[in-house]
Amino acid sequence: MNVPFLNFVELKVELEQYLKIEREADERSEFVDGEIYAMAGESGKHGDISANLVGIIQTQLRGSKCRARTKDTKVRSGSLKEQFGRGMISYPDLVVICGEPEYHDKHKDIVLNPAVIVEVLSESTAEFDRGTKFMRYRSFNPTLTDYILVSQDEAHVEHYIRQANGDWVLREYYGTDKSFRIDSIECSLNLADVYDRVEFEQES
Repeated sequence: MNVPFLNFVELKVELEQYLKIEREADERSEFVDGEIYAMAGESGKHGDISANLVGIIQTQLRGSKCRARTKDTKVRSGSLKEQFGRGMISYPDLVVICGEPEYHDKHKDIVLNPAVIVEVLSESTAEFDRGTKFMRYRSFNPTLTDYILVSQDEAHVEHYIRQANGDWVLREYYGTDKSFRIDSIECSLNLADVYDRVEFEQES
């Protein structure tokens, strides 16, 4: 998980306290059950992959009912009826919203109805992205149909797809010769395009 920015053990931070801090801060941070976690700066590969993904998906969404938002858009995963200090506010690397966006409050910077979320993995966040974060997304965001994890260390994509019965199916793709489709938003991605200009370290 990211390095704690403010880590309250006994006294949890309310969601609205976090939002007041976050909206006035220069650096981004995520909120998980009353604790605030600073987000580390991205690597060059992370930045290239994220930019490639936005370009690929946004181009295909033109004229559709869906839109792509980049990593400055927050997503709330948790009910307002939860106990004090509970819930999660995250910054996906890319989120697709279908239909009119639904927001947490009048600031309109926290989305409640994500359809597709894409995270570019890093060493410090991979465990959190696969574990706690995915659990919250699938439990509290019923509009979410696809969760996609993209490695920055090799050409590898993990595509989780929600089934009609609520179960999730994982499909994995290795190598820049592979491609896959996000049926829910009618987008196709070639890994060669996702990893355009990204150089991987050669194995010894």
